[in-house]
Amino acid sequence: MPFDINNRFYLAIVTTVASLGGFLFGFDMAVISGILPLVQKEFSLSAAQEGWFVSCALVGCIIGVALSGELSDRFGRKKPLVLSAVLFLLSGLGCAFLPELSWIIVARIAGGIGIGLASNVVPLYISEIAPASVRGRMVTFYQFALTFGILLAYLSNAGLLGYSLNNALSAADDIFSYIFISKVWRGMFAIEVIPSLLFLAGLFFVPESPRWLAQRGQASRENVSYRELFSPQLRKAMLIGILLPLFSQFSGINAIIYYGPSILNDAGITLENSLASQVVFGLANMLFTLVAIWKVDSLGRRPLYIAGTAGATVALFLTGLCFYTGQTNGMLLVVCVLFFLACFAFSIGPLKFVVASEIFPARIRGRAMAVSIMVMWIADTIVGQLTPVLIDSFGTASTFFFFAFSCLVALVTVYRLLPETRGKTLEQIENEWSYHH
Repeated sequence: MPFDINNRFYLAIVTTVASLGGFLFGFDMAVISGILPLVQKEFSLSAAQEGWFVSCALVGCIIGVALSGELSDRFGRKKPLVLSAVLFLLSGLGCAFLPELSWIIVARIAGGIGIGLASNVVPLYISEIAPASVRGRMVTFYQFALTFGILLAYLSNAGLLGYSLNNALSAADDIFSYIFISKVWRGMFAIEVIPSLLFLAGLFFVPESPRWLAQRGQASRENVSYRELFSPQLRKAMLIGILLPLFSQFSGINAIIYYGPSILNDAGITLENSLASQVVFGLANMLFTLVAIWKVDSLGRRPLYIAGTAGATVALFLTGLCFYTGQTNGMLLVVCVLFFLACFAFSIGPLKFVVASEIFPARIRGRAMAVSIMVMWIADTIVGQLTPVLIDSFGTASTFFFFAFSCLVALVTVYRLLPETRGKTLEQIENEWSYHH
């Protein structure tokens, strides 16, 4: 089907299908929070095994991102998306039905490779099919789908756990009862099969990126190497593409999500369990992403980024102050955390994908974005390892002050380096940045 960017309904359908990759990314990463205690109990995992069970998907992510640039520049944007959908499907089925833990870990790594591919190729693809006037909104929709996937994982985990507890005594001897009652963690994984099938089926009806097809016609004889990404012409774009995802992780977002339930409980908000409190933070993260969708193409990338980074700096400093002064059992702490989540969700979170998908020239866009997203995953791993060490060594207050300082550095960097790309075509941006040989 020829691609008509003026047909807004068709554009919305294509964006929704592509964004299912973001939804699956969010779902797959978050679903593990409810599964881990049940798997730990069933297989009597040691601390090291538990860590590997969680982080094996991250290994897959890094493999997926490493492959994504080469695959998307060489074979187009659509084929890697089909591959990621197949990997998500196999991962969901494998984790639901494979008996041995070692094979379940293989399935988790396969799902991680799917996440790695999707985390690069989905925003890349959406940016290339979008008209300039709504490109920011459409790429941000991918981040919204990601946060929706996280929220739905929390909700489905809580719902399935409740269902299995309520029906434990009446469980029959069939496959449904085995997966959704007696071994409910398998059911939590199995839910992923439904969006995976939708993603795979939908991809058969979406076109290849017209920009990739045009570029393929112009550059089929050109050999583009990763070394070129760090050439003088691309230095500023590459610096922005590396620093934005780095800052997004060092803002402490994952520490907030991870410690969110205990922060709420310390603040005296009694919730039935930690899954319910995760839903509160997941909902806030998703709802404030709508602000970015609403304003990114009218206000622009730069004002949103500056406002969000400044707000996050203040929110994290105030959160640290709450811990420093012992004000951790009232609503003030919760308000500070929600203020941070709001600022992150309308700026730092989604806009790194928007900017990275716009600032690189067409012939190396896939590879350049792969480097950008790879930095995000590596920073994610570092912060995950660093946070408990910081809290143990320096205390919770100092940890939040460190995250606030990181956001302050990000604010200065964004103010000095980030260009405004609102309303410009990708070709105009490429010409303005003088990328030509």
